[in-house]
Amino acid sequence: MKSLAGIVALSLLAATANAALLSRLGGQAYYDTVLDITWLKDANLAGSNTFGVSGIGNTPADLGYMDWNTAQSWIAAMNGASYLGINTWRLPNMIDINNDGCLNGNAYNGTDCGYNVVSVGPNASEMASLYYQTLGNLAFFNTSGVPQIPLGIQNTAPFTNLGNVLYWYGLETTSESDGSTLPAPDNAWYFGMPSGSQRPLDKLVTDKMRAWAVFDGDVAVVPVPAAVWLFGSALGLMGVMRRKVAA
Repeated sequence: MKSLAGIVALSLLAATANAALLSRLGGQAYYDTVLDITWLKDANLAGSNTFGVSGIGNTPADLGYMDWNTAQSWIAAMNGASYLGINTWRLPNMIDINNDGCLNGNAYNGTDCGYNVVSVGPNASEMASLYYQTLGNLAFFNTSGVPQIPLGIQNTAPFTNLGNVLYWYGLETTSESDGSTLPAPDNAWYFGMPSGSQRPLDKLVTDKMRAWAVFDGDVAVVPVPAAVWLFGSALGLMGVMRRKVAA
């Protein structure tokens, strides 16, 4: 039986998520009020819809997995198909704060690489913000480098197929100072749902991950049609004229 404290904690997590994520496109996407982006509800759409792109895993063991270049092709094909009426899908953004790659992949607090990475403010990467702030999940290590349990993403609501796997960011590394033996253009950033970690890895062959589509802004924000604006202006003008006549 869950403790009262656990129930309260889960309730608070759900309330936080609901406050920041608003259902869009018939429940197939969610607008993030913190980041001003819209997340696709299905965090592994590529596992069921490749949009004709080859190189995407299709077995239970690797469903939806792909290298970084294939992820870019998948996003392009998704836009070509205007999926859900949107043609501006992209991979989530990551901010390399000092443009220096990953100098310390085992940092535990306040950097752009490692655990408990920056997740608030203008330097927050999008998946880090969602994981830590909106969904309230914890890193495998606390800010002192001590392991904390449970490991893995605990709160995934309201998304589907958001599992304990790695997800590509859209950003390639621009520096070779990332602990890798590969030159900078051969690496790209990722976010790890199993541990809340963030770092660059080989984008070409070795490391295949999933791709999660987002787009900028809120699809529900629709400009007021000119005819409606003119109608409102006419009503206002009539009101002013009536007041002048009455005076």
